[in-house]
Amino acid sequence: MTIESKLDEYLIKKEPFYAPQGEEIEIFEAAYENGIPVLLKGPTGCGKSRFMEHMAWKLSRPLITVSCHDDLTAADLVGRYLIIGGETRWADGPLSRAVRGGGICYLDEIVEARKDTTVVIHPLADDRRVLPIEKTGELLAAPPEFCLGISYNPGYQSVLKDLKQSTRQRFVSIEFDYPPTQLESAIIVKETGLDNQIADRLVKYANMTRNLKGSGLEEGASTRLLIHAAKLMKTGIDARTACRSAISETLTDDPDMLKAVNELSASLF
Repeated sequence: MTIESKLDEYLIKKEPFYAPQGEEIEIFEAAYENGIPVLLKGPTGCGKSRFMEHMAWKLSRPLITVSCHDDLTAADLVGRYLIIGGETRWADGPLSRAVRGGGICYLDEIVEARKDTTVVIHPLADDRRVLPIEKTGELLAAPPEFCLGISYNPGYQSVLKDLKQSTRQRFVSIEFDYPPTQLESAIIVKETGLDNQIADRLVKYANMTRNLKGSGLEEGASTRLLIHAAKLMKTGIDARTACRSAISETLTDDPDMLKAVNELSASLF
């Protein structure tokens, strides 16, 4: 069995719905054609992961996604020796598998990973396009089909969780934001089958919560949360209950802020 056949399970067979906001598809395709890695930046739930799924489908390449976190080590990405059936064998990590099989490796929320872990991607993200595997002594060259993508949310930046310039300047960057009002409403309708007028109200409610960012809320309602609320409504849940469960209770635990956000939805539904 070839490496590529092992990655068949990561192929996206059905086209994921994605509504472009600008020239992000053309930029990604040009970067892919030139072997340049891509950095997606934007708020939580605005469509970055869906965009990667759409591009993987469009390019017919397997997509291996890694959700980064504080405990993610270099070995988690590259691989490690394991004892299997009494024998010590090397097992590739998700990054190594993607490189060998010419897939797309997407490191979601890269700033959540440890700094010593992100350094591992540097040789892959410049003109060398190689992945050194220190434990085996292998220098794994990336084929033309391989693509490295990473994402992060600039709104959560801090001194401790920032993307270093030595990493950033290896990538072509594509900025994402919440879709324009009409497009966001159309996305909700497409994803859930909700009535257009109710979808419009949901988007209006979302914009109200987004205006509270930095004034009691860390983030406003994302497109993802709007789709969750719309699905609840479509199933028969009362609109205000759906907004409370899918949006306001998710955004905050502060009693006063929770009351204020719930009053916003009550004014619309």
